[in-house]
Amino acid sequence: MLSSGGKKAPIWFLRMSLEKQDTLLKMMVLTIAAILSFSTRLFSVLRFESVIHEFDPYFNYRTTRFLTEEGFYQFHNWFDDRAWYPLGRIIGGTIYPGLMVTSAVLYHAMHFLNITIDIRNVCVFLAPLFSSFTTLVTYQLTKELKDAGAGLVAAAMISIVPGYISRSVAGSYDNEAIAIFCMLLTYCLWIKSVKTGSMYWSALCALAYFYMVSSWGGYVFLINLIPLHVLALMATGRFSHRIYVSYCTVYCLGTILSMQISFVGFQPVQSSEHMAAFGVFGLCQVHSFVDYVRSKLSSEHFNTLFRSLILIVGTVVTSVGGILTATGKISPWTGRFYSLLDPSYAKNNIPIIASVSEHQPTTWSSFYFDLQMLVFMFPAGLYFCFSRLTDTNIFIIMYGVTSIYFAGVMVRLMLVLAPVMCILAGIGVSAILTTYMKNLDVSRKDKKFKKGESNYPVKNEIASAVIFMMTAFLITYTFHCTWVTSEAYSSPSIVLSARGGDGGRIIFDDFREAYYWLRHNTPEVVIYKG
Repeated sequence: MLSSGGKKAPIWFLRMSLEKQDTLLKMMVLTIAAILSFSTRLFSVLRFESVIHEFDPYFNYRTTRFLTEEGFYQFHNWFDDRAWYPLGRIIGGTIYPGLMVTSAVLYHAMHFLNITIDIRNVCVFLAPLFSSFTTLVTYQLTKELKDAGAGLVAAAMISIVPGYISRSVAGSYDNEAIAIFCMLLTYCLWIKSVKTGSMYWSALCALAYFYMVSSWGGYVFLINLIPLHVLALMATGRFSHRIYVSYCTVYCLGTILSMQISFVGFQPVQSSEHMAAFGVFGLCQVHSFVDYVRSKLSSEHFNTLFRSLILIVGTVVTSVGGILTATGKISPWTGRFYSLLDPSYAKNNIPIIASVSEHQPTTWSSFYFDLQMLVFMFPAGLYFCFSRLTDTNIFIIMYGVTSIYFAGVMVRLMLVLAPVMCILAGIGVSAILTTYMKNLDVSRKDKKFKKGESNYPVKNEIASAVIFMMTAFLITYTFHCTWVTSEAYSSPSIVLSARGGDGGRIIFDDFREAYYWLRHNTPEVVIYKG
């Protein structure tokens, strides 16, 4: 049997049903994207060997090694006298343990399967591994928002986007290595719970949120975005029993679980950053109570009661909130949070926050450098979401708009923007290709023109031009991402490199050689006074 190109097609493939062929192609594309996501982050290992890159990741590696050797109980109560010298540091109460626990679980699981691997290599390759998981979660999230085609495009894009690679190359053993996976997993399960109204999916979303809280301080973005989504659904008249069950389950379980992290403690019920979630939770109860009362009373009596209830509840909530804030029971916003809402706040009031390079505003060139064609396809994805507005599309629109604002205020938050850029760009690219592929007719010579289709040849030419243009954009995106990853984001701070006169690469390993000499030529405890 011949395929359309005149070559013999695999018989086993043709014997499969169309549904199985479709599933096989999806699995192949996702597998290739996941492998590409892992392999493109290995430039640093190929050039500089398997090494932890920065100074914070090296501290995380040291605590992970202690956890694997001594166990979780000793780790949680460990007083590290070498950190924050000479004060020391209580590890259990001053870190997010999710990263260390994840590495330790993988390490012990591999040793249980008799796969011998050093804990350092687990730490080095953890970020590329979770970037592959992020590719799969992105596909599932985008599929829930639109369709499988958009999910495949988004998964392929996020596998190599520089904005995400900058924090997930091999050796970059920091909280962000697993945090983006946790964030997108939480969003995916939230979308699933909103669409079904099931407590099962809501409980899973709360567990994913707990994993996110244990991994990164950026969980505050999640616990404000999800309530904002519920508030928008209320304002647009889309609030329903499904939303009520989903949000109440996620908020109650998620808050209780997040308070089990020592570093977080009682912040979910005491800090101002979490009060929006609590306020929307209260609004859900009020909204449901009002709906119940409306069904029992006449319109005139209900309006009178409603106005009175709003006045009383508003006065009580405002008074109680003011008193708790004034007495210090509810802590004010942190300086970093203020600087997100007012970009000039840190510069005028807390210079030490403004002095950090990661907290500087993002330049226009950085957007293009880290996102390339996604910058141009992002508005197209927003357009297609607005054109078919649903409960889930409202969420991704709010995620995109808020994250692009925060990324503009603080360059570090480009990491949060990159996933939604890939999702919305994937929706835009998929919708454009789907639309114009239908207008592309390779057998138009044999086609009889119907009445009103005299411009069909022009339509075919336009479709060909658009598809060629999108193909060229995607090819340049691939080359750009590979070049940026290789040249800009694959160089550890403790190993330097330069080009020699003949164009060859010269490696400067002075930092590690110096520390190696000190470790072998000085006593274990030495204090040098300068």
